[in-house]
Amino acid sequence: MKIKLLLLCFFASFLANAQQPHLQFFRPNDQRGLNTFETSKLDSVIFDGVKVRVGGDFAMQFQGLNQSNEANNLVELGTDFNLPSANLNLDVQLLDGVRMHLRTYLSSRNHNETWIKGGHIQIDKLDFVRKGFLEGIMRYTTVTIGLDEFNYGDAHFRRSDNARAIFNPFIGNYIMDSFSTEAFGEVTVQKSGLLFVIGASNGKLNQNVVVTNSSDNKPSLYGKLGFDKQLKNDLRFRLTGSFYLNKGTTTGTWLYGGDRAGSRYYYVLHTQPDSQGNSQGSSFDGRYNARFTKLTALQINPFIQFKGFEFFGIYERSSGSNTFTQPIVDKEGAFTQLAAELVYRFGKEEKFYVGGRYNSVRGKERESAVSDLEINRMNIGGGWFISKNILAKVEYVNQEYKGTAWTGRFAGAKFNGFDIEAIISF
Repeated sequence: MKIKLLLLCFFASFLANAQQPHLQFFRPNDQRGLNTFETSKLDSVIFDGVKVRVGGDFAMQFQGLNQSNEANNLVELGTDFNLPSANLNLDVQLLDGVRMHLRTYLSSRNHNETWIKGGHIQIDKLDFVRKGFLEGIMRYTTVTIGLDEFNYGDAHFRRSDNARAIFNPFIGNYIMDSFSTEAFGEVTVQKSGLLFVIGASNGKLNQNVVVTNSSDNKPSLYGKLGFDKQLKNDLRFRLTGSFYLNKGTTTGTWLYGGDRAGSRYYYVLHTQPDSQGNSQGSSFDGRYNARFTKLTALQINPFIQFKGFEFFGIYERSSGSNTFTQPIVDKEGAFTQLAAELVYRFGKEEKFYVGGRYNSVRGKERESAVSDLEINRMNIGGGWFISKNILAKVEYVNQEYKGTAWTGRFAGAKFNGFDIEAIISF
């Protein structure tokens, strides 16, 4: 693994300084891609044949966290390096207005082996049918098909996707991390600042065709409606609302548990071995997933950019509607997630930034619960773009599990401390 990562660093430094081909309707995988959500419909690249862009991401963390709980049975965390994470990205301009993306995780928190995250094909022109086919419609329309992350909410555009952490101002992703890779198809329309997205997925993270008595294989439907416009030279305003709906009991449970790369905070909330040598903990601790079935989720995201300041927010409501009969008649509950993030970028070419984020999750897994589960997190940090491809960032994080509803290792749990992360993306 060390040899692979050293080779990747060498390969990354070489390609980051090499001339990469320009692709159509593409989000640059470096500082230029900051605050990009859906890819633009601006047709600024002339197609002159198949182009292959080989890119990658490499992220290394130095972590210094402390943790505690009521049972005093959590492992002691030292101050040291985490296992680095790495991505390999292939983007190919296949035809005029047709592009393919494929991302492979070379190493991650949850998997130290190489495996494919997902891929998709993006269609912005239909000239392969005939020249100028539906040109008036495709001037504003994008069709995306694949097995990859789909466009629910705006938070997934600012999160760390394994080693691609260059778009995230902080280290961790949001507590309820709305991100999944499913077989999907979606249509995006953008015109005069207005945005409309409608799509469907099969609701499955792990793909298979086996049908059992317990599987209902219900598809998911999702969409987005919004407004995004540069109102003045130094003022941009964006506001979107998104929904995700799945009425199955065996599909649709992955919206907040689809990131198989793992948490960005390593070994938090892991317990010490008991007398039988058993311990508790997973690669995903630090986040929360209620695993609701028959899921309905709504997310509203404001984004304001004024000079060097940018604000991003989340209001999200997620609920299940499945009813249980054992041990009593009961129904799945609901959770509300709030987040507010303020960042100030400054210096030549805005190479530096400082910022803060507050994130909270509160709700019940079952309607019969007497009290709410609550998680609060605060991040304060900053970063330095050494170049458009290299970012160094540092943060202080404090996360607490509030209320009497938490049991076991989560009762009275908290972790806090600092993280330093270095990222190369190209």
